[in-house]
Amino acid sequence: MTAVVTRRSRRPKGLTAHIVLVLAVLISVFPFLWTIVMATNTTEDIYKSPPKLTFGSHLLENIRHVLDTIDFFGSMLNTVVVASVTTVLVLFVDSLAAFAFAKFDFPGRRVLFATLLGFMMLPLQLAVLPQFILMSDMGWVGSLKALVPPALANAFGIFWLRQYIENGVPDELLDAARIDGAGFFRQYWNIVLPMIKPALSFLAIYAFVGAWNDYIWPLVVLTDPGHLTLQVALAQLHVGHTTDYSMVMAGVLMASVPLVVVFTIFARGFIAGATEGAVQGS
Repeated sequence: MTAVVTRRSRRPKGLTAHIVLVLAVLISVFPFLWTIVMATNTTEDIYKSPPKLTFGSHLLENIRHVLDTIDFFGSMLNTVVVASVTTVLVLFVDSLAAFAFAKFDFPGRRVLFATLLGFMMLPLQLAVLPQFILMSDMGWVGSLKALVPPALANAFGIFWLRQYIENGVPDELLDAARIDGAGFFRQYWNIVLPMIKPALSFLAIYAFVGAWNDYIWPLVVLTDPGHLTLQVALAQLHVGHTTDYSMVMAGVLMASVPLVVVFTIFARGFIAGATEGAVQGS
């Protein structure tokens, strides 16, 4: 009898939780749905009061206007190259640094890590001028190569992986590897990397989205119109005093598709790894 009463008392709580989750999903999805609505209608439809909330039939027309106004696919290719290279190098550099911070005791480790945490609190705009001077001295201004180095030593990425390695990689396993003669890089490659795949998947999403959406630094350092990234190219859709927002939203929608694909690919690894850890922990 007590068990039945307990189950009945839990139902309202479960129903409330489901309602809250459904509302949260709707709120999260609404901006994306609104982008699709605007991309499939005309600017006149967007300005109507009340606004039109149904899908229209002007998507292909708006996409054609985007392709006629900017070099969309050329800019997308530049962005894919920069974001992919940046993501791979961020995973490599940040995981190496995080492994050293988490499992090795060396002089100045605490000071260096505290300095790293301090950099997380600084706005990124402060680094624009020093980075531009450095890229100018290297002769990389105007080149896509200038977009990669500033993103490599990602303070958040090092902090995130350091916490994960410290708690998720047993010291006994590394000690056994050292007894077998494994050096730093072999421990990192054969032991640490396979055990932190969920954390790497999350960092890959974070780094790729950050590089894909970066606007300020590419706007400053890219001087060749043929080397523009997608966000800078999309900004060129705002021309004159009257902006065709349906065309702009069509460009935004097209630029969002690769992000959805990347999130789908890496989210599977993140969720699978997290679920595996939960099952093993139970």
